[in-house]
Amino acid sequence: MAECIHGFDEGMCDICFPRVAPEPVAVVATTATKTAPRSTRVTATRRASKRAPGAPAGLPPKVPFATRRLYHVTPLTNLESILLDGELHSVASGFEPELDVAAPLARQLRAHADVGDGRHVDEFVPFSVSPDNERWLELRQGAEEPHWSAAARALTAADYAVLVAVGRDLGPDLVVADGDAAAPGTRFTVGDAAKAIAQASRTDPELETVEVLAPNAVPLAAITLIAVANEPARVRVRRMFADVEGAPPRVVVHPPWFVVE
Repeated sequence: MAECIHGFDEGMCDICFPRVAPEPVAVVATTATKTAPRSTRVTATRRASKRAPGAPAGLPPKVPFATRRLYHVTPLTNLESILLDGELHSVASGFEPELDVAAPLARQLRAHADVGDGRHVDEFVPFSVSPDNERWLELRQGAEEPHWSAAARALTAADYAVLVAVGRDLGPDLVVADGDAAAPGTRFTVGDAAKAIAQASRTDPELETVEVLAPNAVPLAAITLIAVANEPARVRVRRMFADVEGAPPRVVVHPPWFVVE
């Protein structure tokens, strides 16, 4: 069986298992004929839909929430403390990251945003549903937006890691925000993540703005994969596991998730 040097299962990596391009259709030459001139009309083109590695072309597949990949981005500087603690903490739990990439105003807004049952957004660990979610794209592009701190603007995309979990491993008590969880018009759904994501996909087919919020803390055991931008970063992360008990998640190099568009 062929192996992927990036750690993905066979067929799931666009780099190690490139899809074969369809053969070009033969063009049959015909005799040119004169036709009456007609007006030229500009046709708008739509941006190509983004696909996860290995996903088939065409419409995005309907992925059951239990097996859906969810993504949490953190600076490599903060990853070691996460590994040593054995879990990802919410901000409200008193966790203070070594490097805070969120702007103070963004922290304040999330601390006051009520998910609908008296709990606030900063009591949860946030995950995105797309590896190209809007906030991660902002960080990759330089973090110039007001959500981010000066520390974030000093980093590059290669200074981050993407932690991947699947829906079933985050427990049943999840909250889904159909957009930026700190924005005033965002709607929250408590306890039915699958239905909430299906509803959100009607207005956001690529699910680039949706957040899945896991309460309190997420154990490291729920993380199945850690993706980094390059081989030096993978070596650095693997060294971090020297003092970590238990089986570590796979650490893979997957540049497409770190590309600056």
